[in-house]
Amino acid sequence: MSGVRVLVGTRKGAFVLSSDGTRERWDVAGPHFPGWEIYHVAGSPADPDRLYASQTSGWFGQVVQRSDDGGVSWAPVGNEFGYDGVPGTHQWYDGTPHPWEFARVWHLEPASTDPDLVYAGVEDAALFRSVDGGRTWQELSGLRGHGSGPRWQPGAGGMCLHTIILDPRDPGRIVTAISAAGVFRTDDAGKTWRPTNRGLHSGGIPDPDAEVGHCVHNLAMHPSRPDVLFMQKHWDVMRSDDGGESWREISGDLPTDFGFPIAVHAHEPDTVYVVPITSDSHHFPPEGKLRVYRSRTGGDEWEPLTTGLPQRDCYVNVLRDAMAVDSLDECGVYFGTTGGQVYVSADAGDSWTPIVRDLPAVLSVEVQTLV
Repeated sequence: MSGVRVLVGTRKGAFVLSSDGTRERWDVAGPHFPGWEIYHVAGSPADPDRLYASQTSGWFGQVVQRSDDGGVSWAPVGNEFGYDGVPGTHQWYDGTPHPWEFARVWHLEPASTDPDLVYAGVEDAALFRSVDGGRTWQELSGLRGHGSGPRWQPGAGGMCLHTIILDPRDPGRIVTAISAAGVFRTDDAGKTWRPTNRGLHSGGIPDPDAEVGHCVHNLAMHPSRPDVLFMQKHWDVMRSDDGGESWREISGDLPTDFGFPIAVHAHEPDTVYVVPITSDSHHFPPEGKLRVYRSRTGGDEWEPLTTGLPQRDCYVNVLRDAMAVDSLDECGVYFGTTGGQVYVSADAGDSWTPIVRDLPAVLSVEVQTLV
C-alpha cells in the first residue's frame, strides 16, 4: 500500500512522521539532532531513502546531514560552504574579509532525477550545488556577483535565499527567491542571472517598482506548468504566467494578503493554498482563527478552510517552508505551526486533523509520497 513520510524541521530537532495511504494513524520518529535548529529537511524525488537536513547552531556552526535509509540513521556530509568543520567557527565564503557571511542553510532542494544532485540556499543570500550527495559544494557565484547585489537588503529573518525552483523541462533553468531582494532566474545552469520582478510593488523602499529590493516570502510551481509561478510576498499574493517575466496580484478576497507559505495541489495546477496572517507586525491569524485559504481558480477567488482547525484564541504562525502536499490520488495537504502542531488534510483541504500537537516550533514541512 502506498503511504507518506512527512519530514518536519523544528527549533529543537527533526521529526519523521509516517502513515499509510489512509493518513489516519501516524508513527512519529525523533527528535533527530535534538536541541539543534533544523531549518529544512528534504527528500530526494529520485530516491525515497535519501534525505537531507540543514542543522544549525549559533555555537557550533552549520552542518548538512544525510540519511540513506529514510531517516532511520544520519551522518554529516561535507560542509564546505565556508564552514570548516571546527565547532564555533563561521567563515567567509572565500576565506577573505568582506560583507558576505555564511550564517545558515535555509533551504535544500534535491533534483528530481539524481539523488546526488542537490542545491542549497543560504544566508547571506547565495546558491550552492552539490553533485556528490552533499560531500562537496560549489557556489553558483554568478548570482551573488549580479550587479544588483549591493542593493539587496536583509528581511526580518536575514538576507536569505529561501526558495529554489527547478524547471522539470530544462535543467538549466532555476528560479530563486531572496528576502529581501526578489526573484532571480538563470537559464544557463547558474552562470548568469537576472532579476524577474516586473509587476512587483513594495512600499517602504525608495523606488516601490524597483528592479530589486522586494521581500518575496515563497514561490510555488506545479511541475506540469513550469511557466506558471505563484508567490506569497510581504503583502500581496502574486502570479506569473511567463516564468517570472511579469507578475500580477491575485490576492482577491483574502482577509489579508500577508503570509509566508504558498503551495499548489498535486493534481490541479489552478488550486492554490495560502495561510494569511494579520500583518507584518502581528504574526498570527486574523481574529485568532486558524484558516487555510484555497483558490480553485488560480487566484482572486479564495475560500476559507476551517473544519478541524481552531477557530478561537489561536495565535500561531505558519512559516514559509512549513506547508507541503503529497501526490496520492486524493491530494493531502500538510502544514506546521510555531505552536508545534502539524496538521494534515487527506481531502485536499476540506477537513483537517492534527498529526502531532506538541513539537517544538515548526520551521519546515516536506512530504514524500511512498509507493
